[in-house]
Parts: sequence; structure tokens; C-alpha cells
Amino acid sequence: MPPPSSTKLLLLRRLSMAFRSNHRHPSALISLRRSVLHSSLGFLEHMDIVSRPPSRSFCHLNEPQGPTPIDYHSLLQEDEYHKLADSTIHNFLEKIEWQEYGDSVDIDGFDIDYGNQVLTLRLGSLGTYVLNKQTPNRQLWLSSPVSGPSRYDWDRNAQAWVYRRTKTNLSSILESELEKLCGSSVCLS
Repeated sequence: MPPPSSTKLLLLRRLSMAFRSNHRHPSALISLRRSVLHSSLGFLEHMDIVSRPPSRSFCHLNEPQGPTPIDYHSLLQEDEYHKLADSTIHNFLEKIEWQEYGDSVDIDGFDIDYGNQVLTLRLGSLGTYVLNKQTPNRQLWLSSPVSGPSRYDWDRNAQAWVYRRTKTNLSSILESELEKLCGSSVCLS
């Protein structure tokens, strides 16, 4: 049974008053906001709005969507993150330069550059790869002309940077994509 219009109006007025700023008594305002929110949630539950599924649904909440949840207990400490991320980026840079990959594939515009903690691999008309550190998230972000953007987390068990959505390994995806684009294999692991 829907609530009467006067009840809805009263709820809206209380919510409006609760969220107006009151610079003279901020602690009273916080208390009022908590009180209104608590009573509003109870009211909404009573109306069966909170638990009722929407009439138009664009996703199903029970089906797994997106990346797997983050295990916050396994997040890297900042110093460990920098050590692993820097090591990975420098390893890629050295292996591509040491193997003289650009010379073996003969691509106009091939260039690899590292600066400001960003590794850029230009493949001329084939596109550009950008790999950079994202310290707050403890991730490495890759922009690929083949697979698009992806965010890699350190997987302690695999001892590798892994994209949680697809479970792909950063080294493996780069090796695979470079071989497809350039026609020559490179070993980055």
C-alpha cells in the first residue's frame, strides 16, 4: 500500500531540512542528519522500496559482473609495490632494447621510451603501448592498441601482474599482442 501524499511530502521536507548547511551548530546538524536518515531508511523499508527490485533492470545483481573482489589483506605495502612495479617496467624496457626487438621487426616509427615512470612503446602506424604505475591502487595500467586499457594487480601466488577481469598475465598479454602485431616473438617473462 503506497503511503499518503502528505507522508511523502513530510519525508521530503525533513530530508531537505537535514541537508541544508547550518554553520552555527555543525554537531546539531550531524545529529539531525543521522536521525532523519535513520528514520527515512526505516520508512523506505516499510514502504518496501529498499528491497523491491527495480521495474527496469540493466544488470542482475546476483550474477558475477566485472572484476573479482579485491582481497585488501593482500595489498602490497607501498615500498614493496614500487620495487615490484619498477622491476617489471625496467625488465620490459631492457628485454625489448637488449633483444633489439625494434630492429628485428623493421617497423617505421618503432621507439621505446621510459620517463616519469611511464614506459611508452611506439609501433608506428600499428599503435602505441603505454605502461605506467598507479601507486594509490598498487596497480600497473596498460593502454594497448589491441586490447585497450587494463589494470594489473600483483598476484602473490602467480608472482606476476594479473588483470583480475580476465586473469591474464601482463607479460603474456604483451608477448602475445606484440607477436601478432609485429610478426616476431619477444620474451618478456
